Amino acid sequence: MAKIGKFIGAAAGFVFGGPIGALFGFAIGSMFDNTTVHVHQPRMGYQQVTSTDFAVSLLVLIAAVMKADGKVLRSELDFVKSYLLHAYGEQGATELIGMLRDVLKKDIPVAEVCQQIKYNMPYAARLELVHFLFKLAVADGGLASSEKQTIESIAHMLGISAIDVQSIRAMFSDTIESAYSVLEISPDATNEEVKKAYKNMAIKFHPDKVSHLGEEVQASATEKFKKVNQAYEQIKKQRNIK
Repeated sequence: MAKIGKFIGAAAGFVFGGPIGALFGFAIGSMFDNTTVHVHQPRMGYQQVTSTDFAVSLLVLIAAVMKADGKVLRSELDFVKSYLLHAYGEQGATELIGMLRDVLKKDIPVAEVCQQIKYNMPYAARLELVHFLFKLAVADGGLASSEKQTIESIAHMLGISAIDVQSIRAMFSDTIESAYSVLEISPDATNEEVKKAYKNMAIKFHPDKVSHLGEEVQASATEKFKKVNQAYEQIKKQRNIK
């Protein structure tokens, strides 16, 4: 049984069961009889998803991406540490970094982990997981092909649509072509289609959808939301749309 710190133990959720729980060695059974979630039984409404569920799920996926190119970079670790410190405080960050170090030493059943997350976490939260993974991958100044493939594979297994993955990936480029990808439309789209796409993306990526996961997660989602606004303004300027 893994040692469960105050931060993790205070918010037992779906991560204490299934392949994620097994990966970290969390005790399953009488201690969590009422909170254990079976991987193949999705919970309707995702009512019990907590900020800890998000954090632990993110850790496993971070480890998978870090291991993709066979090396763990200092820039990546510093990025993760900074995020965890701001999001979960000193105690929470210390516990989570320790868990990350442990899981980096293990073989990660990525497909099973993604299935567990997909069945227990709403789409908006899963989008933010993918957004963070791309931010992590470019923390060293570029997106390695191995990391790109790993993130895209993870996103697919999380049930994220290919066009949403392309939209998030395009947020890390400033070209006009990327602006169209962010809004999930073709450069041949009409002005009315551009306006409609912007409204649809503003709804889909609205940060309020992850407000229950904590201020830092919502702040990250706000970054994504701003990228949608920036893409729209860039296209409006190109087309002289008023």
